[in-house]
Amino acid sequence: MATPAVTTTFSDAMAGRPLRAFQLTTFVVCMLVLIADGMDAQLLGIVAPKVIETFGVDRGTFGIAMSAALVGFGIGSWGGGWLGDTIGRRYSLALAALVFSLATIGASLSDGVWHMAAWRLLGGIGFGSAYANAITLASEWLPERWRSVGVTTLSVGTPAGGFVVAAIAPTLIDAYGWRGSFVIFGAGTLLVVILILALLRDSPSFLLARGKTEAARRAAVRVLDAEHDLVPELHASAQAGDAAVGVLDRSNLRLNIGVGVSFTAAALVAYGILSWTTTMLTAQGFAFDEASYAISVGGITSVIASVAAGLLIRWLGSRVLISAISVVLLATLVGLCLVIETMPGVPTESDRLLVVALVGLAAAVFSAGIASMYAIMTYAYPPSCRSAGIGFGIFMGRVGAVTATALGGKLLDLGHGSVVPFFAVMAVGAVLVSASAIIVDRQIPPARKAGGPVPDSV
Repeated sequence: MATPAVTTTFSDAMAGRPLRAFQLTTFVVCMLVLIADGMDAQLLGIVAPKVIETFGVDRGTFGIAMSAALVGFGIGSWGGGWLGDTIGRRYSLALAALVFSLATIGASLSDGVWHMAAWRLLGGIGFGSAYANAITLASEWLPERWRSVGVTTLSVGTPAGGFVVAAIAPTLIDAYGWRGSFVIFGAGTLLVVILILALLRDSPSFLLARGKTEAARRAAVRVLDAEHDLVPELHASAQAGDAAVGVLDRSNLRLNIGVGVSFTAAALVAYGILSWTTTMLTAQGFAFDEASYAISVGGITSVIASVAAGLLIRWLGSRVLISAISVVLLATLVGLCLVIETMPGVPTESDRLLVVALVGLAAAVFSAGIASMYAIMTYAYPPSCRSAGIGFGIFMGRVGAVTATALGGKLLDLGHGSVVPFFAVMAVGAVLVSASAIIVDRQIPPARKAGGPVPDSV
């Protein structure tokens, strides 16, 4: 007599099972997409001096082209997330990678700032869409115990791509010029598009939320041994009995507000520090290479902290971790402000080391906060709108990034040599990071409570 099928959600069916080759392959391909994303996105910043020389413009004018991808990223993250919830993460991810690869190749044909800005805007739309869909797709194929770590690890894919392009771009520029470098990096991304289509599949959780039961069953056998009667995952929409809830549904109101405020605030601090620390420190007597070194240290600590956040959020729970991040970030920024503000005209060696350490600590803390946002979003948004939810969070992060990039210099000028106005705004951002801990009603529980109900009311 045949054993009756077990009725369960896909996430519950994966719980306790070892990772399969398909899950690891999905994670690796999604990481490759984000590394390619970072390489293509940050290439212009590396080759900027060569392009400025070719175009014969000043740096201020060239900033139009530099900022275009940032604007496109915000548009693409939300629009691409919506597309992922509509036609599927796999095809949306492939389309996004195709768009930014062709845009990178197209940028090699630019003959002026506005021409370059148009290509970069298009590329930015692809960058943002790829980010939202890659994180969503990979997270849905990971069991709950690995999901937070996987998502926070993926979040370092784009900066890792920046490290790669910084390492190899100078050699390529010497050999092929800046135009040839754009063609090479763009063509390389086309290979990733092939991997997406050949190896990746939409998750059973997403397919069930869209009512595609048979397709979900076929997809599930890639990681499940026994036959299961899979049912949709219901989050806050369970009372309405509707698995296909949208990102703007009332059930997501507190989640949207909390994540939106926290992500904007964390990105504000991150881009404020990363964009203006070199300028700030050189004005305070640091040599350019010393100021740049502080940012380099911050890049290393950011990667480590982002991965660590995935472990900590499962151990402590999202509410405790985000609250701690907000407090530590505030204390670090206040300390950094005091040190810079009270330094002598020629900083001592101990002053320099302390500033570098505090910048590295600040980078670690705000990076952990941003990585934690991704973990919360993948946990809390229902499968039917998870891509759009993550895209919304990324979009709000772009708001904070653009604000910090645009206003940071004005805040430094406002101080007339003092960094207090700048750090006062950064401190407000650090406090607002705690919004997701206070407002969001679907927190990731500590590991010891992981078996409890999904909603975690305040």
